[in-house]
Amino acid sequence: MTTLTNRLAPGLSGELSPAATQRVAKIRAAGGISPFATADSSVIRRDTSHDQASLLRPAFVRDSEKVIHTPAYNRLNGKTQVFSFAANDDITRRNLHEQLVGRVARDIGRALGLNLDLIEAIALGHDIGHTPFGHAGERFLNDAYHRRTGRWFFHNVQSVRVLDVLYGRNLSLQTLDGVICHNGEFERQVFETSGLSDFDSFDRVVESCWQDGEKTIDKLRPMTLEGCVVRISDIIAYVGKDRQDAIRAGLVGEDSFDDGLGGAYNAWALLALCADVVENSVGKDRIEMSEAGFAELRRAKRENYEKIYGSAEVDGDLPRAVGELFDKLFEHELEALHRGDERDAIFAHHILPLERQLGHYGRSYDWQGDVDQTVCDFISSMTDDYFVAICVWLFEEARDLFPTRGYFDGMGS
Repeated sequence: MTTLTNRLAPGLSGELSPAATQRVAKIRAAGGISPFATADSSVIRRDTSHDQASLLRPAFVRDSEKVIHTPAYNRLNGKTQVFSFAANDDITRRNLHEQLVGRVARDIGRALGLNLDLIEAIALGHDIGHTPFGHAGERFLNDAYHRRTGRWFFHNVQSVRVLDVLYGRNLSLQTLDGVICHNGEFERQVFETSGLSDFDSFDRVVESCWQDGEKTIDKLRPMTLEGCVVRISDIIAYVGKDRQDAIRAGLVGEDSFDDGLGGAYNAWALLALCADVVENSVGKDRIEMSEAGFAELRRAKRENYEKIYGSAEVDGDLPRAVGELFDKLFEHELEALHRGDERDAIFAHHILPLERQLGHYGRSYDWQGDVDQTVCDFISSMTDDYFVAICVWLFEEARDLFPTRGYFDGMGS
């Protein structure tokens, strides 16, 4: 039993009941595979002429490898999860967040007998289309894009575009579906699968997300239990880790939280909330939490919004100024596309490299078909540092805006 106790959820012990323990043990004894798991043989790809599975590289292992070998995955190391301007290399970057989600989801998936390779592929790809500066950056880019087009930008939809269109990696429908359905901003107590089974239906869902935004996104359900597990794991992975980062960044103290656990909430959540999911999902064709577990997850997330995400750094004067730069940069890049000068950054650092990548697969980047979308592709691909650098290069007012990373501020010489 965990030595940590959440005084607001004392019934969540982190232990499985004898009945759930027996069901998990039965799955393990049967080879660790549930009848509700996604079989490798059920993989669905757009192009079936290649990417054949093998003993060494099963179907969904190939997807994981495709994800991590894209330049977009490399850039996640330069995108902070929440706190973009803290001079602290221990603050979570987005690539670590993806690994943490995968770790949580694999622990749950193993107990439930699900396909761990598919879980890993979804987790590694789920945030690959995220903007610089976390959810604040996503909001700023959406504002700029929506004002010009009436369409909506969300990072989960862009993640699918990055993997399926911009890099043309022929990922499986199951992985792409898990990526678009992962959105951790819309928590649910029970996740049932959608029944999606073909790319034509999936493509209509993607287009509806661009057209209708949250009206579609908050109704998304994964087609696999593996996708459902990644979705709930996304919240479990960040709700405690973001708290630890906020404490490290000096925005809150260890005693700032109602449950009394401070940064130790992360360790408590990884055990107690994961156990709650397994307890209530093992042997079922859906993923669910108890009422107590779901209530605590929502409470902790709400407290993060009140005490962390609404802080001066995340939602204060500096982000508002950064939001104005997103809009100004959007306009600048649109003009660059109209000029067609390949010395512009959007050509040199975005369009031309993508065309070289796609050329390996006999494909091309239709950047001219929707220039607003092309600008979205470019800005969302930027790391935090690249966004700062291009704004400082282009706009004089940006030169004094961004704080200097001061590792030794307040220390004697």
